[in-house]
Amino acid sequence: MDAYYIFCFLAAVSVLLGFLNQYVLRAQTTIAITAGALALSMLVTGLGKLGVLELRDWADQLLPLLNLPDLLLKGMLGFLLFAGSLHIDLLMLRNQRLEIGLLAVVGTTISTFVVGALLYGFLQLLGLPAAFVYCLLFGALISPTDPIAVLAILKSLKAPEQVAIQVEGESLFNDGFGLVIFAVIYALAFQGAEPTLPAVAQLFALEAIGGVLLGLFIGGLFHFLICATDDHSLELLLTLVIPTAGFALANILGVSGALAMVVSGIIIGNFTREKGFSRVSQHELDNFWSITEDFLNGLLFLLVGLFLITIDFRAVDYILIAAAIAIVLMGRVSAVSVPFLLLKRLRRYHPYSERILIWGGLRGGLALALAMSIPADHIAVGDQDLRHLWVVMTYGVVLFSIVVQGSTIAPLIQRSRAVAEPETKVPEATG
Repeated sequence: MDAYYIFCFLAAVSVLLGFLNQYVLRAQTTIAITAGALALSMLVTGLGKLGVLELRDWADQLLPLLNLPDLLLKGMLGFLLFAGSLHIDLLMLRNQRLEIGLLAVVGTTISTFVVGALLYGFLQLLGLPAAFVYCLLFGALISPTDPIAVLAILKSLKAPEQVAIQVEGESLFNDGFGLVIFAVIYALAFQGAEPTLPAVAQLFALEAIGGVLLGLFIGGLFHFLICATDDHSLELLLTLVIPTAGFALANILGVSGALAMVVSGIIIGNFTREKGFSRVSQHELDNFWSITEDFLNGLLFLLVGLFLITIDFRAVDYILIAAAIAIVLMGRVSAVSVPFLLLKRLRRYHPYSERILIWGGLRGGLALALAMSIPADHIAVGDQDLRHLWVVMTYGVVLFSIVVQGSTIAPLIQRSRAVAEPETKVPEATG
């Protein structure tokens, strides 16, 4: 079957799952579609083992056709990050720039090394020794909270403003920064890059600084173009060029397309939205990108759930999944708690900030796509393939974070709404 037709049918299934959710589960759409896809995958897998329905061969042919890593990392990611950053309030972002910067940069780095070190030690105990650089690679791909998952859930729960901007801002920026860390470690592990400080700094600068500069250029260019026309349809079409041609340009140049989309989205959402769009056009802009975001979210998490069909689970895989969930949670606690040790000296925070940031650190299709981008049959860990182990652990963490954490964070946010927002202004003495 043609890849385009498969894509169309999967899109239809994701929309139907969202429709049925209104009348059955009535859960947040992302959680409902992921849970529905998981249940469908488990049913198909069970029927296959009983010999009633065998779709394993079909699924094995399907995923290479769709090429999930490229579909997300070089396609859908640009749309989702751009759509998410359109809603970021720049004033609130400025007020929380220290928090978001520390969580996105310092927190993601801490989590990468904590997860990598703990996984390295655990694998040694399990008799599956892996080189430390490969354990760091797992830490890098699993540490960023996935904005695709986080923003979709937060939007419907109406978290306190201070907490919401911290979670949203961190998830958008640590996604871009996490991709940069992953790219650097991947180059060290598989592409023969020199593990020297100047070489690593050069790789980092090209990805991160290049992505931000490109985002500023794209955002500025399309701000000018949109402000220069009064045609409502053309204004929307111009925004569509950013996550398509703009994201493709970033990939061709070898800079972070994720950071470029976040920066350009913030420019369009905060400056162009007010100066280049009429009130009617603003409403159309919000509707268009909200629908696009919801559609792609549903499709993405359906693909994540259906990926289960293609995995051959072994006894050791379940042990690794349980360990990975615990290790990633410990990494998340470190990533949030360490920056807050400093931040609490500067200002007061909502009592639920840390708890929501820790438990709301969801992982999604981005982590799975990164794990699937690791070369298969290239590195052996004991008698296991490195890619298989990393994909299995990532899949377990993703399902736990979306289904368990995502479905249990609502009571935490509801309790947080009953607590008054603290003053967020930094005291003058602290500068």
